[in-house]
Amino acid sequence: MKKAFFLFFVAIFSGFAQNTTNTVSLNVKIANRFSDTITISSGRSFKQKVGINKKGEFQTTFEASKDGGLYRLNDGNEGTTMFLKNGYDLKLTLDTKDFDETIVYKGKGANENNYLAKKALSDEKFEMELEALFDADEATFKDALAKKKANDISLIDGKGFDETLVKMLRPSFDQEEKFLLDYYNQKVAAKKMEGIVSPSFDYENHKGGKTKLEDLRGKYVYIDVWATWCGPCLAEIPHLKKVEAKYHGKNIEFVSISVDTEKDYEKWKKMVVSKELGGIQLFADKNWTSDFVKAFGINSIPRFILIGPDGKVIKADAARPSSASLTELLDGLVK
Repeated sequence: MKKAFFLFFVAIFSGFAQNTTNTVSLNVKIANRFSDTITISSGRSFKQKVGINKKGEFQTTFEASKDGGLYRLNDGNEGTTMFLKNGYDLKLTLDTKDFDETIVYKGKGANENNYLAKKALSDEKFEMELEALFDADEATFKDALAKKKANDISLIDGKGFDETLVKMLRPSFDQEEKFLLDYYNQKVAAKKMEGIVSPSFDYENHKGGKTKLEDLRGKYVYIDVWATWCGPCLAEIPHLKKVEAKYHGKNIEFVSISVDTEKDYEKWKKMVVSKELGGIQLFADKNWTSDFVKAFGINSIPRFILIGPDGKVIKADAARPSSASLTELLDGLVK
């Protein structure tokens, strides 16, 4: 379950005694649980790990952030977002076989959290429609975003939800609209580069010396633009290793370009070794302001680029290693 663009966080419980006003009480039952430990967190300010029994049940009580806030509950790699406030006494049930679809809250705070669960489903459905929308003209794309925002607003106005939650959500709708429009414009700009000779680079190679794009002419080149501090970038590494192994010895080179700043240069060098990163590991000369990075209009990472043996751009915004569409594409190209 991917939630690439949308806001939201997590939690759950109810004790045997009545919940006091200065704590949140959560009672959770998870069918087909993934792990023995559930994590409840809120940014960097709060993190709690709770053991879950063989029946998939656990209970916990803790003090929430002042006026309430968004929390994330994770069972393995799956998770859901909750709005928690002191005085809430919640029961949550779900089945990991259909994680989002089966979430049901009961108790004090249930209305707010059932809404968040439904919005997560709605956002996921919209995300699945995005690829087709990215191929539409700008007017059509903007119209789809406007309709989504109007619908999101209609689902919270006059529903009696907690005022703090409403104040959090309202600006997020505008932010989401702007983010997706920026992303659309990035996609459009990337498509304009496809079919032309790629801008070049000439960067420091972790193994020594420098490597430029022209050194790889005659082969397909799959480029990963990343940084050591980028969580989504690090999450792609295991998938990238699998892709590299699948096409080992074939007519393709895998190049990773770090846009870390100079202060993280040593961190980059050590991480390449500690994580046993394969392929060609390069360090961009001027991080985000490097000519190659600017030429592709890269303003968020990870970003993947596929270049052909003739040096021309095939995909200026290629699929991630974790996407099956990448191997589908490479299977048809790489021999």
